[in-house]
Amino acid sequence: MNVRDLVPWGRSDRDLPAPMTSEGASNPILSLHREMNRLFDDVFRGFDMPLTGVGRAAGPDLDVEETDSEYRVTAELPGLGPDDVEITCRDGFLTLRGEKHGERQGRALSERWFGRFERRISLPDADDGRAEATMRDGLLTIVLPKTAQARENVRRIPINAGSAARH
Repeated sequence: MNVRDLVPWGRSDRDLPAPMTSEGASNPILSLHREMNRLFDDVFRGFDMPLTGVGRAAGPDLDVEETDSEYRVTAELPGLGPDDVEITCRDGFLTLRGEKHGERQGRALSERWFGRFERRISLPDADDGRAEATMRDGLLTIVLPKTAQARENVRRIPINAGSAARH
């Protein structure tokens, strides 16, 4: 990035003040138009660069569901098989690692992601010794039961409809 790009004036003729009318006051519509152009120029300046990791996590999309007895993690891994993914659980973290290989031959635009990925999810009370993983149609599903202690520590709090606390 060039330091001059950080300076809000002097980038183009659009940044000049609005021309004066015969009454000596600037035209508010023309001034608003130039300010809007400058705003959009500033916002969209970097969009001609590759969008690696921008706007989404680098790697597969995940769903994490929790019930009283287990965690269920589902990852979208189209084009990958069970041998392409490594699943580990250590110190309360579930880790998914893998690499998606792809052919890139003369494409001008590709919205698919390729390359190595690693996703870590904190599941501190999961019983990793009883975890199970299945893969079908590009969906990896990992079920991790909660530890007995975690299941026992669940306490439901009743909601009383008529006795709301006042602040």
